[in-house]
Amino acid sequence: MRGSATTPHAPAGRRRIATAAGAVASAALLLPLLGAAPAPAQAPSAELQSAFASAATRYHVPQSLLLGVSYLQSRWDAHVGAPSVSGGYGPMHLTDARTALTAAARHDGPPEDARGDQARPPLLPTAKVPVNTELPARLKTLAEAAALTGIPAERLRTDPADNIAGGAALLAAAQHHLGRPLSDDPADWYGAVAEFSGADDSGTAAAYADDVFAVMRQGERRTTDTGQRVTLAADRDLAPDPAQLRRAGLRATRSDGTECPRGVSCEWIPAPYEEFGEGDYGNHDLGDRPASQGIKYIVIHDTEGQWDGVLDLVRDPTYVSWNYTLRSTDGHIAQHVKAKDVAWHAGNWYVNAASIGLEHEGFLTSPDAWYTEAMYRSSARLVAYLAARYGIPLDRQHILGHENVPGPTSSTIPGMHTDPGPYWDWRHYFELLGHPFRATAGARGGLVTILPDYAANQPEYTGCTTVGEPCAAHGSGEVRLYSAPSGSSPLIKDIGLRPGGGDSTIDVNDVGSRVSTGQQYAVAGRDGDWTAVWYLGQKAWFRNPKGQPTAVNASGLVVTPKDGLADVPVYGRAYPEKEAYPQDVPAQSVAPLPYRLPAGQRYVVGGAVPGAYYYAVTFATDSHKVVVGKDLYYEIQFGHRVAFVRAADVQVVPSAS
Repeated sequence: MRGSATTPHAPAGRRRIATAAGAVASAALLLPLLGAAPAPAQAPSAELQSAFASAATRYHVPQSLLLGVSYLQSRWDAHVGAPSVSGGYGPMHLTDARTALTAAARHDGPPEDARGDQARPPLLPTAKVPVNTELPARLKTLAEAAALTGIPAERLRTDPADNIAGGAALLAAAQHHLGRPLSDDPADWYGAVAEFSGADDSGTAAAYADDVFAVMRQGERRTTDTGQRVTLAADRDLAPDPAQLRRAGLRATRSDGTECPRGVSCEWIPAPYEEFGEGDYGNHDLGDRPASQGIKYIVIHDTEGQWDGVLDLVRDPTYVSWNYTLRSTDGHIAQHVKAKDVAWHAGNWYVNAASIGLEHEGFLTSPDAWYTEAMYRSSARLVAYLAARYGIPLDRQHILGHENVPGPTSSTIPGMHTDPGPYWDWRHYFELLGHPFRATAGARGGLVTILPDYAANQPEYTGCTTVGEPCAAHGSGEVRLYSAPSGSSPLIKDIGLRPGGGDSTIDVNDVGSRVSTGQQYAVAGRDGDWTAVWYLGQKAWFRNPKGQPTAVNASGLVVTPKDGLADVPVYGRAYPEKEAYPQDVPAQSVAPLPYRLPAGQRYVVGGAVPGAYYYAVTFATDSHKVVVGKDLYYEIQFGHRVAFVRAADVQVVPSAS
């Protein structure tokens, strides 16, 4: 994966996946109970709201409950019959992983050293994500729905109305399995909803059910990906009884002191800290954060691998590590590395030493392998909790994608990963975080926040399965940049990615000429429907029409070279000056990247940071030290990735000045 920490030999952003969905009552038990006959040949898929009403009536499931469960799975989208990252289909996320998870990720580009510490040899493990041959029940619910309803599997995968009917049948079967009546009161269905999650532990099942009932209490209204308006009326007095879950016989969740917020299910599956070989060890470093060094970043990854296989990797001491993994089907969280310790996940030691890494089941290069709402919500709760606990700003210069982490040195830039990629919905994610992106200034603010309509914004990408071949059309949170105000003009060149001066491409892993939702840039010009920003030392244009804007105006602080300087260097890490290192710690290079920040250009400031380096190259911790220098740096949004400039080289000014 150039995509993330789990598969360092995959291209600019890959991995694989898997998940699971729990057992419900058999068709033999349910069909006599409901008297359900096979669904009609033509399900009413044209009207999604009607489809929910029909399925609710047919299978004696409260309509509001069916709508709430579907919203937490898919937000009522059909995704043109394409599977989610865990092999789930349609509005009800009926799983058929055997059919869905057949495409292999591309493997190209140089590997990334996930540790990214030049004081140690590159860490390039060759392990690949294991693929499970025996799928758990949570990944086979579509077959169960087919048996319960008599609807062919292909129709359950592709027809939204049939898919909803299948979900309703599964809920009714779960209610029967728990020995409860098919009540008209949604409060009587807590246990069935928990079982529908497919979780095999009580904590995850309860967290899933709590989320569904929270959606039902607050209500939702949304236009789906097929343009249909669906409404779930709020039921603020809804009060289900969680004790219903006791009949499910699920195992207890092993929390073991995990660092997670209330309202999510979280278990401790530790990454090993072990010695092996001759003086080698893995797969993370012990630390004392935040007492010894502040935690400034949270890095969002995708796994490019199945849940169980990815967990096998993080438990391998010869492999790399990250702090948390999140499961697609139900949002379950596994914590592997405590926040005080330093995981090896981002490919840049400076960022690793100051960050927490979250892996999400997903594929960068599969645009239709969508992320579930359950996972988005669980992740947002976790990030909000961590941000509050460690004082991390909720913005795109501190909540980073792996694709936004800079290469620490010039030679590492081409190998840096590009996950979670253009199909991660940053706009929705920050809405769930309670910090939605919005305009904060008029046209004179001097900055823009990138903010396309995710569903309507569908730039062309290539290379999802085969180099040069078009990817499927899909919503995206990223906007393409051009060297002039025209879509036919050349893309912006990235001399870090292509030192020989080669052209950027529209490959799904090529981040050389694109910006992402929530990122902020200084305005460099406007021309009709086009806006220019300063980007990698160049003027970069993107289409931004008033009728369908892809950015909104903002204001803030920017850096520009101090008077008299033609340009200033840009760095991939904020390391201390040589004089700051004690005698027993080797001084680390502060060599700049190949980019320059020219006079007259401005770049948004993410904050000031002192030069710092965490020296931890031995298994025994007595030699570990945090070196802090006198040099001050500013983090800036320089290109698609963040970067650093020395405070001594620049001046900070208001964007509108």
